[in-house]
Amino acid sequence: MAKSKAKKVLTDADVKKKAVKLVLMHLKRKVTREYLGIENLREWIANMEELLKKEEFNLAEYIEMRRELNDIIERTLDEEIRFKLRDSWYSMGRALDKKVQQR
Repeated sequence: MAKSKAKKVLTDADVKKKAVKLVLMHLKRKVTREYLGIENLREWIANMEELLKKEEFNLAEYIEMRRELNDIIERTLDEEIRFKLRDSWYSMGRALDKKVQQR
């Protein structure tokens, strides 16, 4: 018996959301030690996780979250952490530019 599974058609929003989730997962793994101001990052991560739970994808909300991450980066005094956060900021920008691959 062959099971026929209808493939879900991915939209650009689905691809962007999946890429942002991946960036967030990597960010959480990168920042493993305590530093002055980590509570700001933890709050941002919690807010981003809430945003990702929403069904709809509003690009403006994600861009605003990226701006907030930039503000956190600018207030981070620890240079090593700041560089890690900056890498994630760039990755998030690339994630928001993703599109469905055309065949």
